[in-house]
Amino acid sequence: MSENGQAMDAIREVGPGAHFLGCAHTQANFETAFYRSNVADNNSFEQWKADGPQDAAQRANAVWKRMLAEYEALVIDPGVDEALHEYIARRKAEQPDTHY
Repeated sequence: MSENGQAMDAIREVGPGAHFLGCAHTQANFETAFYRSNVADNNSFEQWKADGPQDAAQRANAVWKRMLAEYEALVIDPGVDEALHEYIARRKAEQPDTHY
């Protein structure tokens, strides 16, 4: 728990009863302190409705489908691929059989 992590500067700067959005601490930390979901819709209600209202599950469904459609398998050198498969087979043979 650092001084910055606890936002002590912001608390001292803003004081009781005010908001922290415009204070220096919030401005300095906003980009790295918050997670912005690629599934969330931050538009206004009116814009959300005009765009064809979708809930988070519907938006997430579209995201995975797009990701799957755009996926491109990595190209690997055939010799490296063969060596990796041999290594995996050898290591599996050295380990006891398990359910996973």
